[in-house]
Amino acid sequence: MESDKMDETVEEINDKRILCQFKSESGEPLGTQLDLPYSVTHEHLQIICRTLLQQDESALYAFYVEEKEINNCLVDVLDINKLNTEHVVDIIYQEQAVFRVRPVTRCTSTLPGHAEAVVVVKFSPDGSQLASGSGDTTVRLWDIHTQTPHHTLQGHPNWVLSLAWSPDGTRLASGCKSGRVMTWDANSGKKLAQMSGHKQWITGITWEPFHLNTTCRRFASSSKDGDVRIWDAITGRCERTISGHTMSVTAVIWGGSGLIYTSSQDRSVKVWRSSDGVLCKSLLGHAHWVNTLALSTEYILRTGAVNFHSYDHNSKSLEEKQQEAVSKYKMMCDEDGGERLVSGSDDFTLFLWKPETDKKPIARMTGHQQLINHVQFSPDGRLIASASFDKSVKIWDGRTGKYLTVLRGHVQAVYMVAWSADSRLLVSGSADSTLKLWNLKDRKLQEDLPGHADQVFAVDWAPDGSRVASGGKDKILRLWQH
Repeated sequence: MESDKMDETVEEINDKRILCQFKSESGEPLGTQLDLPYSVTHEHLQIICRTLLQQDESALYAFYVEEKEINNCLVDVLDINKLNTEHVVDIIYQEQAVFRVRPVTRCTSTLPGHAEAVVVVKFSPDGSQLASGSGDTTVRLWDIHTQTPHHTLQGHPNWVLSLAWSPDGTRLASGCKSGRVMTWDANSGKKLAQMSGHKQWITGITWEPFHLNTTCRRFASSSKDGDVRIWDAITGRCERTISGHTMSVTAVIWGGSGLIYTSSQDRSVKVWRSSDGVLCKSLLGHAHWVNTLALSTEYILRTGAVNFHSYDHNSKSLEEKQQEAVSKYKMMCDEDGGERLVSGSDDFTLFLWKPETDKKPIARMTGHQQLINHVQFSPDGRLIASASFDKSVKIWDGRTGKYLTVLRGHVQAVYMVAWSADSRLLVSGSADSTLKLWNLKDRKLQEDLPGHADQVFAVDWAPDGSRVASGGKDKILRLWQH
């Protein structure tokens, strides 16, 4: 009897239909309203959406009704009791990355060599090289394919705290606790220049984006001395000193529109024009030190000179590469209505800003119980992950700042997070000596990655999605793959 009733219910559902309207993430209707059966599947929605958008089969979309994702059938996300025949259901479609990054599941190599804690790890823009900075005052360059040390770069008198690759991957800039900044040739490991000027330790380094300048010679450094300096990577000359913060500058990012964003212990975020160092805006609201900044276009800026899906990218001229980088950046900004910035603070809150156009925040994001260490946008700009001393990672909507979910599993402070290139996975490193891999579709822990013998300070996911690197107090670098 029960199975008969179940069959009847299934038949009833199959027979029922509802008016639906496809809409983009910004709320633009796509086509006219459609009369669809309750039982319409995710695959059918893909076909309809592609047809309406005149896309081929390579385009992939995710679909949401009232923020619930349709994984199987439309009926799974409908509240049938509340529906009536006049009701129009909005189906929000989101374009997905065509490629998929495979989840990292195991440590494939252990790279010893540093004599002190590994403080920072950074993959080159194409993912072929890895740089690590340590308390032993050295920077090491590693060949990822042979998993052997390439060069040991010596010259810093103190702990190396900051590293940044030039957008074309040919140069590396490093900054240490003594305020010294150095640039290196990534292929030979030779020192290019040594910059003196900062009086206290370096807190951040950021390069001028490739689409603004293909020479990849200019970068900015921030320091505890309250200043930001713009340098020429080859001559070592300081082109400009930007002053205005009254306390230590904690982070610096060179944005895609030529603006430089800085955060400080003076509780402010400031927006500067890189061309002349003029202060454009002070973004106020935080009640304590601002520790960390992230930009929605960061992944596009990081990989501006690289095309992972083309096998002839080396043969392209600089002009062609620049045009490609400009169009990638513009496309991202057009979809999002410009760059967005997120700031995280010791006051346990985050603020989401549209810094080019507005001094008021889009959202104040609350929920963390302790200070926020690190924040990062997903490569597609749709999500924000924040890591905190409260042992959790929180996920927020990258456009509205709305709280989405909390990822719990670490038993001590979470220091850092890194996204996979397809925005589907996130890895976090913690004081509990583990990395954890999170699946954002299920919003659940996918892999526990033990292996380090002590706190994990630094984590980076290769921009091509191939592997994760981590380093920490145990002085060991680890590489993780599928």
